[in-house]
Amino acid sequence: MSAHELLVLCGALSSEREVSLRSGSAVAKALPGSRLVVLDADALPDWVDGRRHIVIPMLHGGWGEGGGLQGELEARGVAFAGSDAAASRLCMDKVATKARLRSAGLPVADEVAFDAVAPPSASDVIARLGSSLFVKPVDQGSSVGLHRIEGLAELERVLRSLGRGRWMAEPRLSGRELTVGLLDGSALAVVEILTPDGVYDYHSKYAPGGSRHLAPAPLTPELAASVTTAAEGAFRACGCRDFARVDIILSSRGDFHILEVNTLPGMTETSLLPDCAACRGLSYADLAARLVRGARLRAEARVQ
Repeated sequence: MSAHELLVLCGALSSEREVSLRSGSAVAKALPGSRLVVLDADALPDWVDGRRHIVIPMLHGGWGEGGGLQGELEARGVAFAGSDAAASRLCMDKVATKARLRSAGLPVADEVAFDAVAPPSASDVIARLGSSLFVKPVDQGSSVGLHRIEGLAELERVLRSLGRGRWMAEPRLSGRELTVGLLDGSALAVVEILTPDGVYDYHSKYAPGGSRHLAPAPLTPELAASVTTAAEGAFRACGCRDFARVDIILSSRGDFHILEVNTLPGMTETSLLPDCAACRGLSYADLAARLVRGARLRAEARVQ
């Protein structure tokens, strides 16, 4: 057993700070002897030291999930749970992730990516993707900034209203919302998400009663195997480590598309990764211990 102190980091300045606080608090309670560290800036405290600490990041979005924190930890020689800086940067960029998944032969939908200061023509977007769309930031999680679009006029209005940053438009695929939790690259289970209006947005994810989870999802064994194989392929293609969650949409025809790869999935009381783990008989405490197991092994290897 490593003598390093386990630090659970949460907070920071992203739009998902409140969710991070909930995830961090829950994980720290589940890991005896760990210390919860609430960050009030996008910066790693000076006192965090690879000789004394192991870090489990419970930060969602922005610097904490997108490779900034991971790069600082690597530079200091601090062992940490989850994907490394390169995989974290890749998976936070939805356009780059989809390009990587396409190159691996995995199914993803088409998209139009653009900068808010120079948006594309709404008519050109609709000609390519259709008139039922989602517009969302390229590098945010938890459905932050998600716009649901129906028709040319609505798309024109949204394109005029966007703030700074990189955005993308995607076809609004209809079907069943699925997610696959993974530990060490192996799928735990497929969970289905049911929402009142069929859109799994920020409110549906984190508000009590905002969604229902069917764990495991009612799928045929053959379809469940296809979905889990694709999720495991996405984990490998993106270079993920320790754990992740892959979101998928399944059409009524039985085909599916990967929507995104989450390297630091939520661990709140309404989050999906704990539901995936429960399908394999893992309690929340069991899951929390598994999340940090790889980091403990890496820390021990450095001192040998």
